Amino acid sequence: QVQLQESGPGLVKPSQTLSLTCTVSGDSLITSDYYWNWIRQPPGKGLEWMGAITYSGSTYYSPSLKSRTSISRDTSKNQFTLQLSSVTPEDTAVYYCAGDRHYAIINFVYWGQGTQVTVSS
Repeated sequence: QVQLQESGPGLVKPSQTLSLTCTVSGDSLITSDYYWNWIRQPPGKGLEWMGAITYSGSTYYSPSLKSRTSISRDTSKNQFTLQLSSVTPEDTAVYYCAGDRHYAIINFVYWGQGTQVTVSS
Protein backbone atom coordinates (compact mmCIF):
# COMPACT_ATOMS: atom_id res chain seq x y z
CA GLN A 1 0.00 0.00 0.00
CA VAL A 2 1.46 3.34 -1.07
CA GLN A 3 1.25 6.14 1.46
CA LEU A 4 2.18 9.80 1.00
CA GLN A 5 2.77 12.42 3.69
CA GLU A 6 3.24 16.15 3.10
CA SER A 7 5.38 18.24 5.43
CA GLY A 8 6.51 21.83 5.59
CA PRO A 9 5.79 25.21 7.15
CA GLY A 10 2.18 26.25 7.51
CA LEU A 11 2.93 29.97 7.23
CA VAL A 12 5.01 31.70 4.58
CA LYS A 13 5.57 35.43 4.13
CA PRO A 14 4.77 37.16 0.84
CA SER A 15 7.64 37.19 -1.69
CA GLN A 16 9.30 34.21 -0.01
CA THR A 17 9.63 30.67 -1.37
CA LEU A 18 7.21 27.99 -0.24
CA SER A 19 8.87 24.60 0.20
CA LEU A 20 6.99 21.36 0.88
CA THR A 21 8.18 17.76 1.02
CA CYS A 22 6.25 14.59 0.26
CA THR A 23 7.52 11.37 1.81
CA VAL A 24 6.51 8.20 -0.03
CA SER A 25 6.26 4.82 1.65
CA GLY A 26 5.28 1.48 0.18
CA ASP A 27 6.82 2.23 -3.21
CA SER A 28 10.04 3.60 -4.63
CA LEU A 29 10.36 6.90 -6.45
CA ILE A 30 12.88 5.45 -8.87
CA THR A 31 11.73 1.90 -9.53
CA SER A 32 8.03 2.47 -10.05
CA ASP A 33 6.58 3.88 -13.26
CA TYR A 34 4.57 6.44 -11.35
CA TYR A 35 4.32 10.19 -11.73
CA TRP A 36 4.55 12.02 -8.41
CA ASN A 37 2.34 15.10 -8.45
CA TRP A 38 1.64 18.28 -6.50
CA ILE A 39 -1.89 19.70 -6.40
CA ARG A 40 -3.40 22.56 -4.42
CA GLN A 41 -6.84 23.81 -3.46
CA PRO A 42 -7.27 27.48 -2.53
CA PRO A 43 -10.13 28.28 -0.15
CA GLY A 44 -13.48 28.13 -1.92
CA LYS A 45 -11.93 26.96 -5.20
CA GLY A 46 -11.29 23.71 -7.01
CA LEU A 47 -8.22 21.53 -7.21
CA GLU A 48 -5.32 22.82 -9.31
CA TRP A 49 -2.59 20.58 -10.65
CA MET A 50 0.84 22.19 -10.20
CA GLY A 51 3.41 19.77 -11.53
CA ALA A 52 4.94 16.32 -11.38
CA ILE A 53 8.22 14.42 -11.34
CA THR A 54 8.78 10.96 -12.75
CA TYR A 55 10.78 7.97 -11.60
CA SER A 56 13.55 9.07 -13.98
CA GLY A 57 13.59 12.64 -12.67
CA SER A 58 11.78 14.28 -15.58
CA THR A 59 9.52 17.15 -14.56
CA TYR A 60 6.25 18.56 -15.89
CA TYR A 61 4.67 21.85 -14.81
CA SER A 62 1.40 23.66 -15.16
CA PRO A 63 1.95 26.47 -17.69
CA SER A 64 0.34 28.98 -15.35
CA LEU A 65 2.82 28.19 -12.55
CA LYS A 66 5.88 27.05 -14.48
CA SER A 67 7.85 30.25 -13.97
CA ARG A 68 7.59 29.96 -10.16
CA THR A 69 7.57 26.18 -9.61
CA SER A 70 10.33 23.65 -9.15
CA ILE A 71 9.93 19.97 -8.24
CA SER A 72 12.86 17.83 -7.22
CA ARG A 73 13.46 14.51 -5.52
CA ASP A 74 15.73 12.90 -2.95
CA THR A 75 15.87 9.23 -3.85
CA SER A 76 17.85 8.34 -0.73
CA LYS A 77 14.92 9.50 1.41
CA ASN A 78 12.18 8.54 -1.05
CA GLN A 79 10.92 12.12 -1.00
CA PHE A 80 9.98 14.71 -3.57
CA THR A 81 9.84 18.43 -2.95
CA LEU A 82 7.83 21.38 -4.22
CA GLN A 83 9.25 24.88 -4.29
CA LEU A 84 7.01 27.82 -5.23
CA SER A 85 8.77 31.17 -5.40
CA SER A 86 7.56 34.74 -4.98
CA VAL A 87 4.41 33.69 -3.16
CA THR A 88 1.45 36.01 -2.60
CA PRO A 89 -1.69 35.60 -0.47
CA GLU A 90 -3.31 34.05 -3.57
CA ASP A 91 -1.03 31.05 -3.05
CA THR A 92 -2.78 30.27 0.24
CA ALA A 93 -4.19 26.77 -0.17
CA VAL A 94 -4.22 23.20 0.99
CA TYR A 95 -1.34 21.49 -0.81
CA TYR A 96 -1.48 17.80 -1.69
CA CYS A 97 0.97 15.31 -3.10
CA ALA A 98 -0.32 12.38 -5.13
CA GLY A 99 0.91 9.45 -7.18
CA ASP A 100 -0.39 7.57 -10.23
CA ARG A 101 0.67 6.38 -13.70
CA HIS A 102 -0.23 9.75 -15.21
CA TYR A 103 0.04 13.45 -14.44
CA ALA A 104 -2.13 16.56 -14.74
CA ILE A 105 -5.53 14.84 -14.76
CA ILE A 106 -6.64 15.04 -11.15
CA ASN A 107 -7.93 11.55 -10.50
CA PHE A 108 -4.86 10.10 -8.83
CA VAL A 109 -5.01 6.81 -7.01
CA TYR A 110 -2.75 7.74 -4.10
CA TRP A 111 -3.02 10.99 -2.10
CA GLY A 112 -1.47 12.55 0.94
CA GLN A 113 -3.80 14.04 3.53
CA GLY A 114 -2.91 17.59 2.52
CA THR A 115 -1.23 20.41 4.38
CA GLN A 116 -2.51 23.95 4.85
CA VAL A 117 -0.18 26.74 3.76
CA THR A 118 -1.07 30.35 4.50
CA VAL A 119 0.77 33.23 2.87
CA SER A 120 0.63 36.23 5.16
CA SER A 121 2.90 38.82 6.69
